[in-house]
Amino acid sequence: MGVGKKVLDDVKPYMMMVLLQVGYAGMYIVSVASLKQGMSHLVLVTYRNIVATAVMTPFALIFERYRGLRPKMTMPIFVKVCSLTLLEPVIDQNLYYLGNKLTSASFSSALVNILPTVTFIMAIILRMEKLRFRSLHSQAKVAGTICTVTGTVLMIMYHGPVVQFPWAHHADPSAAAAAQSSATWLTGTVMIIACCVAWAGFFVLQVKLTDGPLN
Repeated sequence: MGVGKKVLDDVKPYMMMVLLQVGYAGMYIVSVASLKQGMSHLVLVTYRNIVATAVMTPFALIFERYRGLRPKMTMPIFVKVCSLTLLEPVIDQNLYYLGNKLTSASFSSALVNILPTVTFIMAIILRMEKLRFRSLHSQAKVAGTICTVTGTVLMIMYHGPVVQFPWAHHADPSAAAAAQSSATWLTGTVMIIACCVAWAGFFVLQVKLTDGPLN
């Protein structure tokens, strides 16, 4: 019984991450369908966070109130919470939906997988993650980072349209339209990458906040 409970406790975080990805998949389907129906990304983000607030507020009020988990709202905590709301709901979600509109649903869903790589690099820069090259754990992270970045670059170069450079002369009358399509696609790609950077910053700041005063 004790061994089974220990195994369940070890597996529980991974099960939660799998369920989280299932929830993200459902959210992507509903979001893309809403955007295709003509809904503004600003309205979609607003509705999404209103529903999330309505669902999560009772749990926060009941569980944290009676279990004594709610800390005092000091100014540093308030600033960090405001920074979290700015990074994830505002910057991240709006940039993702804009990038989704300018590229495609399949491309944006695939490109957002660079999020673990961006988070890992940011954690190293902020000295939250220690990189030991002799450790198998660190070697696996580095190998995964290299594979992710390589796959992202190949996907951008292969899946995106041909880039029409200004110094190249094109006799094709559709060159202007192709150049405009390329610029739109690249703009969407940059927005999705910026979305991943904001999302990674949200994770890093969240860890800092939960390990500190909210722990």
